[in-house]
Amino acid sequence: MTIRLLAPLLFLSLSACISTGPSQPSAPSAPTQTAPAPAQATTPATSLSAEQAARQFVRVVQTVEPIAEAECRARTTDMNCDFNIVVDDRPGQAPNAFQTLDKAGRPVLAFNIPLIATVKNADELAFVMGHEAAHHIEAHLARQQRNATTGAVILGGLAALTGGGEQIIQTAQKVGATVGARGYSKNFELEADRLGTIITHKAGYDPILGSAFFTKIADPGNTFLGTHPPNAARIDAVRQTAATLN
Repeated sequence: MTIRLLAPLLFLSLSACISTGPSQPSAPSAPTQTAPAPAQATTPATSLSAEQAARQFVRVVQTVEPIAEAECRARTTDMNCDFNIVVDDRPGQAPNAFQTLDKAGRPVLAFNIPLIATVKNADELAFVMGHEAAHHIEAHLARQQRNATTGAVILGGLAALTGGGEQIIQTAQKVGATVGARGYSKNFELEADRLGTIITHKAGYDPILGSAFFTKIADPGNTFLGTHPPNAARIDAVRQTAATLN
């Protein structure tokens, strides 16, 4: 496990999850590199000093990362479970965290400075970390890409069958990729919330307190092809999962 700054990191693909804004997936033939869509904070930042926030982050990483790695190894086969924790120090961002893979396929969990400074307590930070680790364990990036490819092939094929020209077919492929990628994204978020709850609990933190972080970000509601479920549904998923844990 390592903690480092994000600047030198090169991405292959990315899943922004604390964000409530929609992402724009590329067509299957295009690179999958994208930028994280920032979350919108709705409450003031915590009163923690910079030193306190930094110490809390390191402490949570040291506690949660080995639990997430163990959960990854227990639930998967032939998956890289060596999480690399990075700090996104790019200026001008709203609080955000995301999971991606580096060029070698190593799972990366990234947290930007505003998020580290905004969380109210270690439970919230641990839950966010468990949630991001869960995205990797559930193979959401690969599943999202397969859904995008399927959507592009189907809609592009339909456009070709109806006599569409090259431009129309390309547009149909892009639309199909977007529909495919977003079609199950809400389910992916809820899956990560549930497994993140388990990881948070096993690490010794309170996932119920941790899920209060959802009250700090804008509620996306239940929009058609939205990328995230309503915050209330996510908190409910955490509560239901936590109720089954000893």
